[in-house]
Amino acid sequence: MTELEKARQTINSVDKKMAELFCERMAAARTVAEYKKEHGLQITDAAREQEVIKRNSELIADEDLKSYYVNFLQNNIDISKNYQHKLLEGMRVAFSGTEGAFANIAANRVFPDANTVPYPDFKSAYDSVGNGECDCVILPIENSYNGDVGQVMDLAFFGSLYINGIYDIGVVQNLLAIKGTTMDQIKTVISHPQALGQCAEYIKKHNFEVIEAVNTAVAAKQVAEMGRNDIAAIASDEAAVKYNLKKLEAHINQSNSNTTRFAVFSRTYKAPSNSDNHFILLFTVTNEAGSLGKAISIIGENGFNLKALKSRPTKELIWSYYFYAEGEGNINTDKGAKMLKELKEKCSEVRVIGNFEKEISL
Repeated sequence: MTELEKARQTINSVDKKMAELFCERMAAARTVAEYKKEHGLQITDAAREQEVIKRNSELIADEDLKSYYVNFLQNNIDISKNYQHKLLEGMRVAFSGTEGAFANIAANRVFPDANTVPYPDFKSAYDSVGNGECDCVILPIENSYNGDVGQVMDLAFFGSLYINGIYDIGVVQNLLAIKGTTMDQIKTVISHPQALGQCAEYIKKHNFEVIEAVNTAVAAKQVAEMGRNDIAAIASDEAAVKYNLKKLEAHINQSNSNTTRFAVFSRTYKAPSNSDNHFILLFTVTNEAGSLGKAISIIGENGFNLKALKSRPTKELIWSYYFYAEGEGNINTDKGAKMLKELKEKCSEVRVIGNFEKEISL
């Protein structure tokens, strides 16, 4: 047998083993896809990809071969992601609003392969996951200009779903009207209250009257259906295309850094890993002097950074509140367990409803 024949025989033998390992790897990828679907997670995890490539490339001692192996690893990862995308094509993601609403835009960015399902309001979208109609729901929790979305925070407190990721989506508001309309004809604008608040200075400058709508896409749809030249919608580029409207002026919101934070809720809690360093707590304190201060101190004394603390009425008792807290640190540690134990001793209710590695900007 010649050296060439021996080499080819070795390649054939290795290829056979690689085929078996490929099937084993893709079976694991299927399990990962199922987990991500259940927990409402994105397919792409850039940090994890870099970690895998760095760790595995160090197994190759030959520097000439190492660069080729890095490419080999990246190809494997890309193939795995393509397979996972295919598996998630049947995933159903709920959002509040109609096609073209910012929540719909957010859902498409976070889950580009999923089927997005519109619901008329936050509660019905949230409930669709609880009753099994959808796999997860994406809802706004805060806008950088207009503040918290209290309705969604209340759903998180009174409901049973978990937050497994938060995504920052830049918001650009535009003035949309039927084709043939000019700026001097507009007397009234219609949009969601958040969008009207984001564009308050612009509205005041033009002395427009305002009408509130369920969301920005609904506003655009109404303007298109009314066919009037004296009324315009404040909505997204996508809404303009969807409802065949003319963009009279672009980027009319005051802040150039206007961003909305969207949370992905699912039925299943994402158990902490060693890399998870963001968490969300909901708690109520006993009606005793200094009880809130003691709860806050417990978080800090155990080495966790409290990023945000917000209060909302519980609606069960007059002047009774629950607290929404976002923190940094890995709660899957002895310190995390100690913190939760101490909080439960001082609070009437404590729930961890969110755990994720980092907030992602899209």
